[in-house]
Amino acid sequence: MESFCNTNKAMMLDIPKILDDRGNLSFVEKGIPLSFNIRRTYWIYDVPGGEIRGGHAFKTQEEIIIALSGSFDVILNNGQEDTRYSLNRSYQGLYIPKMVWRRMENFSTNAVCMVLASTFYNEDDYIHDFEIFEKMQKKKMSSVYDCHLMTLPKIHNRAGNITALNNNIDLPFEVRRVYYLYDIPGGESRGGHAHIELEQLIVAVSGSFDVIIDDGHNKKSISLNRPYYGLHITPGIWRELNNFSSGAICLVLASKEYNEQDYIRSYEKFISYKKTLLEDADSCYRIS
Repeated sequence: MESFCNTNKAMMLDIPKILDDRGNLSFVEKGIPLSFNIRRTYWIYDVPGGEIRGGHAFKTQEEIIIALSGSFDVILNNGQEDTRYSLNRSYQGLYIPKMVWRRMENFSTNAVCMVLASTFYNEDDYIHDFEIFEKMQKKKMSSVYDCHLMTLPKIHNRAGNITALNNNIDLPFEVRRVYYLYDIPGGESRGGHAHIELEQLIVAVSGSFDVIIDDGHNKKSISLNRPYYGLHITPGIWRELNNFSSGAICLVLASKEYNEQDYIRSYEKFISYKKTLLEDADSCYRIS
């Protein structure tokens, strides 16, 4: 348990507890255990059974949540997975940084939830749509290390093998478009672009080729040469395909229909785009 919040990650914090026979006292101020100035304070009480509060994220606001009485759970999501925190002690608090989706549930009958916030109320600072929040997170976090080579299901059969993929089960997205490259002349390259929203799975269903992925800072080269291997490419990644073998066929499963507005075809514009995203991410995650 941390005692001072100076990180951009959610964490449980110890709040000072002064014991006294007349009743205990706890206090919170900048530096103990906060890293921000308190600009707004509010508390939630008389919550009906089964009610859920929250269901939003903040673009700039940081906060600490404390169970002054009773208990409740806080569920946080960073755009990839849920993490549950149970609050039931008045001398512990949950620090939540900017750009983390949160909701509160399982309130006990006597629960009182206090929230200390780093900003004044500003409706424009709220993100109420989880899909929009998820897209913002994907753009900010996308790097070559988010792209990965997947081993796809392979059903062996004497009459010929089969690889079959189910949307959102074998694939991390729903397929909306399928296209394939073939009859590629020796020495030719394909790709040379990035996508803003689109995810892809690239498979060498015949022959082989290399995929070079670039996030603006790091590059990786992946060789595809098996019909049961697929390269998952997240949004915001520049990709180039080269070194095609004779007879190579490149199959691409895409998460969206064709939309020219989703393409970034100039590498200079791609670098500028990534720079803008990193600046936005830094402004969202930097501790005040």
